[in-house]
Amino acid sequence: MEGITEFISMINGFVWGVPMLVMILGVGLFLSVGLKLMPILKLGTGFKLLWSGRIPDKDKSMKGEISPFNALMTSLSATIGTGNIAGVATAIFIGGPGALFWMWCTALVGMATKFAEAVLAVKYREIDANGNHIGGPMYYIKNGLSSKWAWLGTAFALFGSFAGFGIGNTVQSNSVADALSSNFGVPTWVTGLVLMVLVGAVLMGGIKRIADVAGKLVPLMTLFYIAAGLAVLAVNAAEIPDAIVLIFHSAFNPVAAQGGFAGAAVWAAIRFGVARGIFSNEAGLGSAPIAHASAQTNNPVAQGLVAMLGTFIDTLIVCSITGLAIIVSGAWTSGENGAAMTSLAFSSALPMGNYIVAISLSVFAFTTILGWSVYSEKCVQYLFGVKAVKPFRILWILVVPLGAVSSLDFIWLLADTLNAMMAIPNLIALALLSPVVFKLTREYFIKKREEDDAAKV
Repeated sequence: MEGITEFISMINGFVWGVPMLVMILGVGLFLSVGLKLMPILKLGTGFKLLWSGRIPDKDKSMKGEISPFNALMTSLSATIGTGNIAGVATAIFIGGPGALFWMWCTALVGMATKFAEAVLAVKYREIDANGNHIGGPMYYIKNGLSSKWAWLGTAFALFGSFAGFGIGNTVQSNSVADALSSNFGVPTWVTGLVLMVLVGAVLMGGIKRIADVAGKLVPLMTLFYIAAGLAVLAVNAAEIPDAIVLIFHSAFNPVAAQGGFAGAAVWAAIRFGVARGIFSNEAGLGSAPIAHASAQTNNPVAQGLVAMLGTFIDTLIVCSITGLAIIVSGAWTSGENGAAMTSLAFSSALPMGNYIVAISLSVFAFTTILGWSVYSEKCVQYLFGVKAVKPFRILWILVVPLGAVSSLDFIWLLADTLNAMMAIPNLIALALLSPVVFKLTREYFIKKREEDDAAKV
């Protein structure tokens, strides 16, 4: 087992090394330039489409199974999770405050990546044997590229099938069990069984039920966490200007050891800022477009504008609040790591702040299990057909309590490695299909301008 761990560690160091970080940021930057910074400039348009897409299309004039709003909430249910609470803290613990700056950079170019993923997912989606729309990287590779690239789609589906059981299932249930055990004294096996029942009740209803639950739970929980984080920042308002200066300074300069912080080189800030940013918002991994492919829409670009908000909300809002709370409270020099560091930051400013973090982490991790079940299920369906869906769901539900009671160091390592390996075929496809994205986007905004001009006459 030790030999296998060392081998996976070696692969992990490579796939999350310089080439991967350059590839993720490079493709995002290329798409941002090709789109003329449209994702940043059209944020307002995205939010308008999100608001108008809250209501499901009852007359079925729009193709798809779930509303654009619920498609984004399903995507966010998978992305807002341990990465926003524990992942940000880990990035700061290893890379220093400057890691937050590199998370922001990753998110700014990641908006273009997420936009492109959703555009292609809707453009190249298919209808399965049950009459449901399915899509994602495996389908836009299969239908958008020549047959010589088909193996890339299979590779993505294979990595996605296995990665989900780690990062989207056992790791999440373990985080919930740990949080509830350390804060409320709930035995881990009890948490595991309760989670299994809750996940099972939602999962057996398919993507429509998952989207309905996500559409209600994710906005409420996100607003609750944001409000608590803003309260922490309000208590430490005087420290915010210095914290921002520290973030920008340490993004380009080494940080000396202080308190329980061991010190960090600039490379650590870049590597862990980018890696944890991707871990949190999943831009480039190819997971989110699987949810967006089921959206009720007749225009790929319209859904792309909604999809890009996922990166903005996840990293530029939620992760920023967590990171700033950790820095202004001084928790980053405490020597604590992960969720314990975030708990310390919240409890230093708010009564029962550690309970707020524990409850937030538990709900976010629960919704992540639901969101990732959609991703892995569609990967399994791509490989083995519709007949594999029910056995997959049963297996997914049974694995939940195992994660709650297990030691997951190896699973974390394997899942983190498979996550990066999912990104490789997806990023290649995004680069090769970028002309399609640029063309569809250009046509969409030309048509919108013409419609606006006609309305004025």
